[in-house]
Amino acid sequence: MSQGYDVRQTPDDREKPRVSNVIVRLAAPAVLASAMVVQVLTAQTPKTADSTRAGRLDTMRVTAAHYDNGVGTSNAASAGHVGPQMIDDRPLLRPGEVMEYIPGMIITQHSGGGKANQYFLRGFNLDHGTDFATSLGGMPVNMPTHAHGQGYTDLNFMIPELVSGIDYYKGPYYAAQSDFATSGSANILYADGVRATRPEFSGGSNGYARALSVGAGNVRDGRLVYGIEADRIDGPWVHPDNYRKGIAVVRYSQPIDGGSWSLMAMGYDGKWNGTDQIPERAYDAGTLSRFGTIDTTDGGLSHRYSLSGDLQKSLGGGTLKSTAYAINYSLDLFSNFTFFLNDPVHGDQIEQRDDRNVFGWNGSWTAPSSKFGLFSTNTIGWDTRFDRVSPSGLYHTADRARIGTTIEDRVDENRAALFFENQTQLAPWLRSIAGLRVERYDFSVASNTIANSGNGSTMLGLPKLTLVAGPWSETEFFANVGEGFHSNDVRGATERVDPSTGESVSPVTPLVRGVGAEVGVRSDRISNLQTSLSLWSLHLGSELVFSGDEGTTEAGRPSERVGVEWASQYTPNRWVLLDLDLATTRARYTDNDPVGKFIPEALQATTAAGVTVRNIGPWMASIFYRYFGPRSLTESDSIQSPPTTLWNSQATYQLTKRFSLRADVFNMLDTKAPDITYYYTSRLAGEPAAGVDDFHFHPVERRSIRIGLLGAF
Repeated sequence: MSQGYDVRQTPDDREKPRVSNVIVRLAAPAVLASAMVVQVLTAQTPKTADSTRAGRLDTMRVTAAHYDNGVGTSNAASAGHVGPQMIDDRPLLRPGEVMEYIPGMIITQHSGGGKANQYFLRGFNLDHGTDFATSLGGMPVNMPTHAHGQGYTDLNFMIPELVSGIDYYKGPYYAAQSDFATSGSANILYADGVRATRPEFSGGSNGYARALSVGAGNVRDGRLVYGIEADRIDGPWVHPDNYRKGIAVVRYSQPIDGGSWSLMAMGYDGKWNGTDQIPERAYDAGTLSRFGTIDTTDGGLSHRYSLSGDLQKSLGGGTLKSTAYAINYSLDLFSNFTFFLNDPVHGDQIEQRDDRNVFGWNGSWTAPSSKFGLFSTNTIGWDTRFDRVSPSGLYHTADRARIGTTIEDRVDENRAALFFENQTQLAPWLRSIAGLRVERYDFSVASNTIANSGNGSTMLGLPKLTLVAGPWSETEFFANVGEGFHSNDVRGATERVDPSTGESVSPVTPLVRGVGAEVGVRSDRISNLQTSLSLWSLHLGSELVFSGDEGTTEAGRPSERVGVEWASQYTPNRWVLLDLDLATTRARYTDNDPVGKFIPEALQATTAAGVTVRNIGPWMASIFYRYFGPRSLTESDSIQSPPTTLWNSQATYQLTKRFSLRADVFNMLDTKAPDITYYYTSRLAGEPAAGVDDFHFHPVERRSIRIGLLGAF
């Protein structure tokens, strides 16, 4: 077999790449980090703050080209800001891979290019977005009670060249972060940093073609930013993706007394074929090629149109920030994961249909205060969102034609939240951030199965607390604790009959609470080096999820995750940038079920590293390494997925003052490894009715090259 891994081995004779093995691989860098921290702690006694410093919450700020994660820039060692330079320097196979700029996060794909990516962070298989909250331009991207998966996060509507930065937060420690932000959250800053007109025409391997124009200009008293993109991508698949998409973005902003306002309109349409994961036994037998598919009619189409408005203004001695938005969204997705297990005649293809309108309004008011000789800032905020989903449906199909309805629901889901946060400088070397968030959910479900219709409401209070000590020798220390939550698909809260089997089931809680804690250190002690080290834990009351593929709730168990993360950025001079991120996690169920304690698909370890060389005459070049560690595929840990290692690179040559030529190379070593691996039961034509337990994998794309002509006017 030509693959770089062999999943045909039995659980007993495979060498399991467990967390302990990974720790050995990462030991040397971790020891170096520890030595550096010890040096910082012993080098100098705490500095005495001057009278100016004593009355402020801001601290020292050191900026690297790819990240702005220096001392004084955040309230946790694991939080930070991705700068626009990283977005320019790193090649992107898919738009959603901008999320891999977040240290410790992995992005994969197991189907056609138009489907949302699959995300991994902090020992979570986040599926398509559950347990990680994402917003873009102040609007949420996660879709609750989604036909395919709770929290579905599709970033295919995003133009990466319009991203001016990413603020990321890990853990449930922030009062401003809402639903899904148990493992973390990211706010993608969008369409506000364009300074010139930038057309681009690019093409390359696997039928890739792209035309793009982004630009900005002054209109009357304001600033207009726009982006237009058209793509076509086939991929290496035997049955081409034929992914066609179009995107348009227009944003107009204008200053006002004490602030500014803006309006942004976005539109996206995409259509594609899908090559889902394939059974390893068919590949072994030679009946299916590595890039082949069982069902050539899989695929989908989607659109997302939105209008949003932002306001920032001085008000009542403080600053008001507010965003209102409206989104029209749909997805029609056709998939076949088990082939002929449930229907040996027509096959097991399903259609998942999601049509919705979303309306929301969020904002905050922040004002300084001084009492008892202590300087503080107080923030009061709100977050409302209403989703009308009509329908969220699951259908049995053959060649994309419906032959049966499993579920077809109309759902109204309303969320309202208030939060308060106080940040106080308790001493020149100590500050606190205390917050409280209150969430209320109201929902109504009208199902084609009458017994599964109903309505309900629920509420949670979520306290948060952070202490930040320092800086000493350009180093500060963090202690964070907080409660967060993720919402379940509200259909699980009204469901009383399994729509597939007709058996009775019990409704589940619509909100699942999580408790997280973290200690960390961040240092700029070494010149031009930003580094942070964090130790964290997270407890979830349930791993309960609503399965869009089955139309029912999957039983969950309580869990605990513990991990260590180290992130560093080094800029020794103006032309070299070095990035290194390491993370390892232990994820276990906390009950005593004899089936085992391992959480299937939980990410155990990841490494990301990059070297970028700039300003070498007309040249710029970068190379990035990404290690996606093994995952337990069963609760007993008897079966694991193989790890995946990839190298990508980029080189740019300045042809003239206005034009440059860029080459992106993906999977430089042409690694034959899985992008994602699962283990479950499926049935091919002619196999026993009970099916076969097997590995199912979706391969990384073969080595490919993309060449682009870029302009700047």
